[in-house]
Amino acid sequence: MSKIGIGVLGGGYMGKAHSVAMAAVGAVFDTALRPRLQMICASTPESAERYRKAYGFTQATGDWRTLVGNPDVEAIVIATPQETHRAIAEAAFALGKPVFCEKPLGASLEDSAAMVAAAQKSGVPNMVGFNYIRTPASQYARRLIAEGQIGDITWFRGEHTEDFYADPEKPTSWRTTGMANGTMGDLAPHMINASLGLIGPIAQVMGLVETVHETRPGGAVDNDDHAQMMCRFENGAMGQMYFSRIATGRKMGYAYEITGTKGAIRFDQEDQNALWFYRADDLEAERGFRKILTGPAHPDYEPFCQGPGHGTGYQDQIIIEARDFLRAIETGEHVWPTFEDGHEVNRIVAAVLASSQDGAWKNIEDF
Repeated sequence: MSKIGIGVLGGGYMGKAHSVAMAAVGAVFDTALRPRLQMICASTPESAERYRKAYGFTQATGDWRTLVGNPDVEAIVIATPQETHRAIAEAAFALGKPVFCEKPLGASLEDSAAMVAAAQKSGVPNMVGFNYIRTPASQYARRLIAEGQIGDITWFRGEHTEDFYADPEKPTSWRTTGMANGTMGDLAPHMINASLGLIGPIAQVMGLVETVHETRPGGAVDNDDHAQMMCRFENGAMGQMYFSRIATGRKMGYAYEITGTKGAIRFDQEDQNALWFYRADDLEAERGFRKILTGPAHPDYEPFCQGPGHGTGYQDQIIIEARDFLRAIETGEHVWPTFEDGHEVNRIVAAVLASSQDGAWKNIEDF
């Protein structure tokens, strides 16, 4: 067992989640590398010091360059606004430090391409934060598909729908400016990443992206409220996805349905500890979707709880990510999803935006 100094950039919602995860992961998974909360960075020295005391870090700073250059910080977690991702990652890679970056990877396709190039040049482990696909239920779904339990995949439907901007009287904020903060930059990447992990690469897309509430108290809105896309996967399967921040009544609508030649799977993150599974070869009188409650027999469940059906939560997904990041550092072997995988998601987002503008199918290979 050895210690590794962790630096977290950003102390807010995701900065806290990653700080808590790094503090807990050693005990939960008995990792060979044990994180040492070395330094946290926030927008001001004062807020950084507050986070330091709250989360248990040794040091704090208001300058990301100080954190990245600190010799006691051996691995970096980026949980800052998208427009800062590229510069931080490039500086960390230049020093040979592994980087975990929250999605989306940078504020543009150009950013993510440059970050991938820097990661490849450095050769050090890198990961992107797509936490929802790491629930025990979704990991089990990936296993069922990989084992051929539902046969050849013919169809995929996915959504990431929430209602935090369903009220047209909710004022403008940072979320309503810049495409990286719109629905295609904020919510869509999670489900697109899930589709790539569950089904495989996407070859073509056709998209429609809209801003429903073009003005709000405080001014104009310059990014999108909801979007839909059709797609063709490289394996021939058809797909469709919908993303929305104005889906009234939906709180965590990260959901998918997968149809195969031998069975089918359904999942909804609002009931994240259950997976619905259909086998076509069951007795006809018993044929139907069965609800599987996750438990110790499913991936990454038992380290949190020994009781089936008791369930895991949002923070546990972040702890699983931390375990995977530490494992990549320990072994030197990259763990999915890497920066390349994050860039692939960004390519698909760019293709959907272009398709919506032109009203035509787009090939992903052109982006």
